Amino acid sequence: MATLVLQGPRLTEQEAIALSHSFKGRLEEGKGYYRLQIDGEVDAQRLAMHRQQEDFDINLLPAGFDPTQVKLLVTDMDSTLISIECIDEIADFVDVKPQVSEITEAAMRGEIDFETSLRRRIALLKGLEPSALDHVYNERLTLNPGAEQMLAGLKARGIKTTLVSGGFTYFTDKLKQRLGLDYTLANTLEFENGTLTGEIHGPIVGAQAKADFLLQKCEELGIQPSQAVAMGDGANDLVMMKQAGLSIAYHAKPKVQEQAHAALNHCGLEGVLGLLGIDIAPAH
Repeated sequence: MATLVLQGPRLTEQEAIALSHSFKGRLEEGKGYYRLQIDGEVDAQRLAMHRQQEDFDINLLPAGFDPTQVKLLVTDMDSTLISIECIDEIADFVDVKPQVSEITEAAMRGEIDFETSLRRRIALLKGLEPSALDHVYNERLTLNPGAEQMLAGLKARGIKTTLVSGGFTYFTDKLKQRLGLDYTLANTLEFENGTLTGEIHGPIVGAQAKADFLLQKCEELGIQPSQAVAMGDGANDLVMMKQAGLSIAYHAKPKVQEQAHAALNHCGLEGVLGLLGIDIAPAH
């Protein structure tokens, strides 16, 4: 038995029915998504063809994955839970955004390792005052579409939420309080005499640290990694995503989409609920 999840703002009932005929499957309608149950294996070429042709998300759940057993979501922050790359916006206040953005993109594509890229970018911010962080949070940081729907749906199901980031505790701490998240992990910026030193305080939170945090939380909660969902958009999320029972590439770089179990390109974050078989409440 294989399960396809169909969802997206442009998906119609007629298109869902047409897909069920193409895959010879049984269509089940949920609130905000469809599930297509297929006996046997899914034809990979046919799936790839439909994904290219359709303007909605079609995802095959991994074999053996049970959405009803999920107890933990671990998500990246920048360009996943929120719409911006915080470090790029901070850099705008010292007129080095183009240089920082270029390094960010190279790291997200996996062209340079994350730790090296972060040290290079932080060094460019030396001398910046904390007020720049306030401005970024208050004036530029926005949640990605569907974030609040997703978190409400997960909370109703009793699923714990974890925000892990190669960004900064200044932002993850505020989001934890604002959104009622259960756990967070991020880098701590170092200040001296009221300005940034251009260094990180303590070990850098990179790809392996994200993965380790996921496994640590699973152990603390008494669950298996197969009961966790990991979501991200960049190359430094891949180590973490490989540990989870379901990995989700959210509007992600090609390398991440290729390696994740599922990809959300047409949905907002509410699409996580559809993948887990949780009703999607209308957006407010």
